[in-house]
Amino acid sequence: MDTPVLSKATTQASAVQETAAASGTRYTCPMHAGIVRDQPGSCPTCGMALLAIIAADAPHANAYTCPMHGQIRAAAPGNCPICGMALVAIAGAIEHGGELNELSRRLSVGVVLSLPLVVLAMAPMVGIRDLFDLEPAMTGWIQFALATPVVFWVGWQILLKFWLSLRNASLNMYTLIGLGVSLAYLYSLIAVLIPGIFPQAFRQRDGSVGTYFEAAAVITTLVILGDLLQLRAMGQTNRAITELLRLAPNLAWRLRADGSEEQVPLEAIVPGDLLRVKPGEKIPVDGTVTDGSSRVDQSMLTGEPVPVAKEAGDKVTGATVNGNGAFTLRADQVGSDTLLARIVHMVSEAQRTRAPIQRLTDIIAAYFVQGVVAIAVVTALTWWFVGPEPRLAYALINAIAVLIVACPCAVGLATPISMTVAMGHGARSGILFRNAEAIERMRNVDTVVVDKTGTLTLGHPTLTDFIAEGVAENEALAMAAGVEQLSEHPIALAIVAGAKLRGLAPGMAIDFEAANGLGVKAEIGGKRILVGSRKFLETLGIDATRWHARAKTWGAEAKTVVFISIDGIASGIAAIADPIKDSSADAILALKTSGVRVVMLTGDSRATADAVARQLGIAEVIAEVLPLDKASHIKRLQAEGHKVAMAGDGINDAPALAQADVGIAMGTGSDVAMQSAGVTLVKGDLRGIARAAVLSRATMRNIRENLTFAFGYNAVGIPIAAGVLYPAFGILLSPVFAGAAMAVSSVSVVTNALRLSRIKL
Repeated sequence: MDTPVLSKATTQASAVQETAAASGTRYTCPMHAGIVRDQPGSCPTCGMALLAIIAADAPHANAYTCPMHGQIRAAAPGNCPICGMALVAIAGAIEHGGELNELSRRLSVGVVLSLPLVVLAMAPMVGIRDLFDLEPAMTGWIQFALATPVVFWVGWQILLKFWLSLRNASLNMYTLIGLGVSLAYLYSLIAVLIPGIFPQAFRQRDGSVGTYFEAAAVITTLVILGDLLQLRAMGQTNRAITELLRLAPNLAWRLRADGSEEQVPLEAIVPGDLLRVKPGEKIPVDGTVTDGSSRVDQSMLTGEPVPVAKEAGDKVTGATVNGNGAFTLRADQVGSDTLLARIVHMVSEAQRTRAPIQRLTDIIAAYFVQGVVAIAVVTALTWWFVGPEPRLAYALINAIAVLIVACPCAVGLATPISMTVAMGHGARSGILFRNAEAIERMRNVDTVVVDKTGTLTLGHPTLTDFIAEGVAENEALAMAAGVEQLSEHPIALAIVAGAKLRGLAPGMAIDFEAANGLGVKAEIGGKRILVGSRKFLETLGIDATRWHARAKTWGAEAKTVVFISIDGIASGIAAIADPIKDSSADAILALKTSGVRVVMLTGDSRATADAVARQLGIAEVIAEVLPLDKASHIKRLQAEGHKVAMAGDGINDAPALAQADVGIAMGTGSDVAMQSAGVTLVKGDLRGIARAAVLSRATMRNIRENLTFAFGYNAVGIPIAAGVLYPAFGILLSPVFAGAAMAVSSVSVVTNALRLSRIKL
C-alpha cells in the first residue's frame, strides 16, 4: 500500500480515531508502517498507539510534518508521536507565523518570571545573602509563585510531550527534559510545603532545604528559546519553495465564447481554456500560443536572462514573464500538472524523505536516551552514597544536570536539517532531488552514463547549413521550405523553421507529391522543385555529383544531407542535425576534471554517436543500443564495481534511469523519465550533474560535522554533568547551565546546516 500519512498528532489521536472508526479508516504505527489494523489499539512491536491513516488526497492531509521524522504527516499542528517535536508546516503549505507568535509570547513570559528567580537563587551564592532580607520560607514561596506559571504554562507543551513519550513507550529528548524539569519542580515544591520530612542528607549547613525552582523555570525557558530558534531556522530552509510558489499569478484573463475577457482565479482554469496574456504579466499556466507574439522571460526556469521569442504554436510555461507583446494561449496543463507545481511537489516530497544515514542516527538516538537515563540513575546513587553533604541534594541536582545536558535534539536534527537546506539550495539552482537518498548516493558516483538525443543534444532536428549555386541562396531555401511545409517529416519541419529563422517566407507550392522515405516534390512559381536524398534525385535522372564531396563532409559530422533540385538541376544542399547543447562540452569537461568516467549510451548509429563524442571529448561510446538493453549496460557497469549515474530525457531511458544508482532526468524531457530519476535538472543543463555532486559532497560533510559536534558535545557534557571534575577541581555543572548548553548545541547544528545555502554551485 502507499506510505501511510498519519493523523493530526497523538494529542488529538483519540478524537481523530473516533471519527476514523465511523468512516472505516484504518490504523497504523508511526514507527512501523507495516502494522495496519482496522481498529484503534497499540503497536504489537513497540507499544505505541496506532494512529488513523488519512487518505493521501484528503484536503491538507500532508500539511504538517516532523523535522526529524519525515514519515509523520498530519493535517493540523501537533506533536510528533516519535520524538515529541512540534510538527512544522510543510514547505509552502502553511506559514509558521502563528506558531512563532505563540512561542514568542511564552518565551517572553518565561524570561520575565525567570530573571527574578535567578536573582533570588544566585544572590546567596555570590555572597549577597541579605539582598532582600527575606526568611528562607518566604523566599521559597516567592520562587514557587514565579516558577509555577513558567513550568505549567510556558512549558505546557514540554510536559505534554514528556507524558506522551512515556505513554507511547517512545523515549526521546523530551523524556530527558521532562524528567529533569519535573524532578526539580516537585522536589522544590515538597521542600516548600513540608520541609520537615527531609532528612539531614537533604539539608544545607543552616538546616534549610534547598529549592531548585530557578533550574526548572530557566530550563523550561531555554527549551522554548531553542524551539523558537529552530523553527525560525527551519523556516529559512523552505524559502526556495516559498519563492517558487509566489512566482505563480493568482488571476488570469479568460476569453469568453463571444471574445470578451473575464478575470478569473487560477483554480477556475481548465485545460482547453483560451487565456489572454497582456504585456508585463506573468503567464498563468502551461500552454500553447494560439495567436499573437511576444518575448518571454524564462529565467525562473532556465536561468537565461535573454527573453525568448514566442509565436503561434510555441509552448509557454506558467509563472514565466511576458514582455511587451500580447498573445492568446490555450491552457494545456493547469493546477498540479504545471511544471512549477511539479517542481514544488518534488522538492516538498523530497524534504520529507530520510537518508540511509538518518536511519542509523535514529537507532543510536533510541538507545542513547535509555543509556542517559541509566547514567543519571548511576550518578544519583554515586553522589548519594559517596558524595559530600547534603548528599541527596547533590544526587538530585547532578542527575538532573545529566538528563538536561544529554538531550539528543542536536543529534536528531543533524541529518534532516542539512538535507532540507541542501534540497532548497538545489531547487534554487535548478537541481531537484527526488529524495534524501539521492543526495547521499550522488557523492559516490564515479561513472556517468549519458544519452545523446535530448541530453547532450537539443533533441530536435535543426537546419545547420545551406548552400546554393546558380540561384540566390535565400531564394532556393524559400522554395525548399515552400515544398517542405506541406510535409510532417521532422526534416521538413527543420527546413521550414530554418527558413523562418532567416526571415524568409516559404513559397506557395502546388501539385505536391511525396515519395515515402526519399523526398518530396512540388511546383512553385512555375518551377519544379525537388527536395530529398541523393537517391531521390538520381532516380529522377538528376545529376548531383557536384555536391558529393560536401555531402560526404557533412555526413562525417553526423549531419543528415538533403539535396534541392530546381527545374532538373541540383541547385543546393542542406544539412540537418540535432545540435549539441552549448553547455554539454563544459559539462563533460567538468565531470572528467573531477575524476568521473563519462560513457555515451545511445540508440543512434555508430557514425553519428562517434561524431558527437569526438566533439565533446567522450572516449567511451556504446551505440545502436535498443531501449530495453540500456538497463543491462548499466547493470554491467555496476557489476564491475562502479557507482553509476545515468542521465537521459526520454521514455526509452526510464528503465536505465531506474536501474542506475542515481538516475538524472532532464527537466525538458518526458514525465516518465523524471518519475524514474532521483535527480531532475530543471534547465536540462548537464552542468547540473557536477553541481549536484558538489552539493551532495558538501551535504554529507555537513552532516558529519553536525553529528561529530552533537555526539562530541554529549561525550564531554555528560561526564562533567555527572561530576567527574568535582573531586579534582570542585567543578559541577548546574542544571541551568546544562539547559543553556543543550539549547546552544541544537541551534549550532541548525546554524551549521544553514551554511549549505551559501555553497557555490
